[in-house]
Amino acid sequence: MADTHAIAAGFLPLLDSAVLVAAKEKGFAEDEGIDLALVRETSWASVRDRIAVGHFEVAHMLAPMPIAANLGLTPIRLDLVAPMVLGLGGNAISVSNGLWAAMAGEGAGSAGDPAAAGRALRIVIETRRNAGLGRLQFAVVHPHSGHNFELRYWLAASGIDAEADLDIVILSPPLMPDAIAAGRIDGFCVGEPWSSVAVAEGHAHIATVKAAIWRSSPEKVLGVRADWAVAHQDTLFRLMRALYQAAEWCGMAGNRAELAEILAGERYLGRPAELLLGALDGRLDTGHGPQAFPDFFLPFERAATFPWRSHALWFYAQMVRWGQVAHSAANAETAQTSFRPDLYRTALQPLGVSVPAVDMKVEGALSGVLPMAGTGELALGPDGFFDGATFDPERLGAYIAGQRRR
Repeated sequence: MADTHAIAAGFLPLLDSAVLVAAKEKGFAEDEGIDLALVRETSWASVRDRIAVGHFEVAHMLAPMPIAANLGLTPIRLDLVAPMVLGLGGNAISVSNGLWAAMAGEGAGSAGDPAAAGRALRIVIETRRNAGLGRLQFAVVHPHSGHNFELRYWLAASGIDAEADLDIVILSPPLMPDAIAAGRIDGFCVGEPWSSVAVAEGHAHIATVKAAIWRSSPEKVLGVRADWAVAHQDTLFRLMRALYQAAEWCGMAGNRAELAEILAGERYLGRPAELLLGALDGRLDTGHGPQAFPDFFLPFERAATFPWRSHALWFYAQMVRWGQVAHSAANAETAQTSFRPDLYRTALQPLGVSVPAVDMKVEGALSGVLPMAGTGELALGPDGFFDGATFDPERLGAYIAGQRRR
């Protein structure tokens, strides 16, 4: 292709960088005239800062980060848009061997049962408090992350006060296994492969997974500098078409072994392909037995790459819930317009693919797969929260008012 456009993209060594990696390694970016340079980083703060100062045009980014940036919650001024999601699910909550033994004694078992694991953790915390023992310490990857919000959601719905009953600290994803091995933390919420690494090294058990807490929920997005998106719209759309085709390739079961081999390379995750393949297949060693999660990580199914504004508003509601920002109509508008389904539809139009015709939906309402009317093969759900709650973005104020710490 005569006109080639160079794009630098930051990413972290995580399973859900797969779509970006496949876009480069399988030639989808090149076919769209994109010279895609992937730069591995070690923390989300570094990704944020480097896109802010212009080192990256785009990045593999935590879904709440563009919202937080546009709400002025970042230490450096930064305007971002999220025109595409890079997959659903992919996280797990893991605990140390000692904490798991205590939780198992109180009824925790299947990682697919977050309610039982949460009840057990609550009893363990109460027992420790009565014995005069110190607070447990859990780690998440960033304050504005799905990990922070899903961990807190699970805790609160299990009757645990995320602020008063334990400590939550920030740690880079690749450091989680070493931190729990060193006894510095008691648990963590992180994207794969870092829970599987900690389990394989004999230092942790997977207590539950994101796909069990909130099914079909977004995790990473394509974060784009807003000024660059305006000035280079054709280049952005080429990249998005490449990523869409890469996501489709990643979502095909027959490609998972090859994808695992690619991701295992030192320039990407640098971990054994066999371990990565387990997570891609949704087969995890929990430390107390293998377990299957068919929708553990979805790079393409269920409109996985579509930037639902209802997802953006759910993250915003959690920011309000945990005191990161005050609720106002203006802030809610900023949050929902951080996700850009309009750009998604325009970018993919030349591909002739089916895309959702609406920007928002009630989250947690689908208990099974629902074909979307008028979209051919496109289907959504299931998307339930483990506690049976739903989130109607049209009733945002009532949802925020109804949330409470327990």
